[in-house]
Amino acid sequence: MNPVKPGETRRTPWIVGVSGASGTPYAASVLRALLGAGESVDLVVSRASRLTLLDETGISFRDAHWQEDLREWLARGADGKPGTFDADISAVRYWHAGDLAAGPSSGSYPSKGMLIVPASTACVAGVALGLSKDLLQRAASVTLKERRTLVVAVRETPLNGQTLRHLVALDDAGASVVPASPGFYSGATHIQDLVDFVAGRVLDAAGVEHGLYRRWKGAIGGGSRPPA
Repeated sequence: MNPVKPGETRRTPWIVGVSGASGTPYAASVLRALLGAGESVDLVVSRASRLTLLDETGISFRDAHWQEDLREWLARGADGKPGTFDADISAVRYWHAGDLAAGPSSGSYPSKGMLIVPASTACVAGVALGLSKDLLQRAASVTLKERRTLVVAVRETPLNGQTLRHLVALDDAGASVVPASPGFYSGATHIQDLVDFVAGRVLDAAGVEHGLYRRWKGAIGGGSRPPA
């Protein structure tokens, strides 16, 4: 590892893991907001999530063309419309999910924490049991052992007892469990608003500032009023 030179700032990214659960627009919203907030991102896309991404967006996420594919993904709105957003991905570093020698696999690799969005029940089980079967799970295990922020945006319904026990185990280990449950009090009028609400709650749990949704201010009916 090259030492940090005087006057330089160590790159300390957020690790974003995308598992195979439905909900790739949630991940896209989180990624856009992190980059918009000036954060660096280390991205891990699981093998199963590539199938979900292809099914939900028509985008094939390819290792050799990840920058091109990521730009196309982040430009797409939750309604599937291309060219909706413009995101600068220069602060993103991509790691293959099968690369267990990657930076995020080690506790000595600096990071601010990890966001798993969306998190499948299989991913939840793997992290809760410490299986580390791929880089996503290994990075999450490292995040927990180093006492860094871990946010798990579980996206499944209904939840059986086994998954609920795994989620309790993650909570006991210090993770924040954020179900992908949109709120309607912020005045959502479009599917993107509902997606951004969930993404915003994920970022709230991580302590990252954003403007993805209108916050509750204690006024009944505030969600039905147009934004000021």
